[in-house]
Amino acid sequence: MEPALQLVIDGPVATVRIVNPAKRNAMTTGMWKDLPGLLARCAADPAVRVLVLTGEGGTFCAGADIATLAADGGVGSRDLAVAAEEALAAFPKPTIAAVRGHCVGGGCQLAVACDLRFAAEGASFGVTPARLGIVYPASTTRRLVELVGPATAKYLLFSAELIDTERALRTGLVDEVWPADALDGRVAEFAATLAARSQLTQAAAKEFASSPVTADRVAHWAARERGSGDTAEGVAAFLERRAPLFDWTV
Repeated sequence: MEPALQLVIDGPVATVRIVNPAKRNAMTTGMWKDLPGLLARCAADPAVRVLVLTGEGGTFCAGADIATLAADGGVGSRDLAVAAEEALAAFPKPTIAAVRGHCVGGGCQLAVACDLRFAAEGASFGVTPARLGIVYPASTTRRLVELVGPATAKYLLFSAELIDTERALRTGLVDEVWPADALDGRVAEFAATLAARSQLTQAAAKEFASSPVTADRVAHWAARERGSGDTAEGVAAFLERRAPLFDWTV
């Protein structure tokens, strides 16, 4: 099976699957290059309301394909990885990493760039540049620190040790842990929940949570709220005891 990113859109949920089973779903240069384009396609599709990132088989992603690091000392590959990570973090709709097995190096980098991380029991997580003498990108380091705090980030970065799902859950690296045979069902259930909620609320909350809040952006979202119809629909649905039908799209 050739290394690739596979995109499947099923109703409001887009799933991007990392496929490179011969190397535990390691990301090749071509895969790093392809990810921003796939994300742009999903962002532009009004039918897509949630994106799930996962790996083929029993592994999420074992990081960057080390063979791609040899040519330039990894500099070019790291630039591509950061560009892919930033595109994922900037995706305007909710994102979920569904993690099985190893989530290491560049794989952990991608998982951290998602909004939420659901893991199967037995998964392991690691940030491993210290094993290779690589300087972890500043923006990537800051994102990890913001998620798990400086102490856990330093533990992961300094040691390159793997941690289990129990510690990942305790430190905030993952949001939920499920038995392996229940993970897909739980991710599908939660993705459906997100897809039924207001994209207006989600988009504004995502921006406010990840960027400095300025007065012009507050005004921007207030104007969107006034013109969206989502608030009126949400209130009406609550009073009528029915599910709301939100139609504002990113």
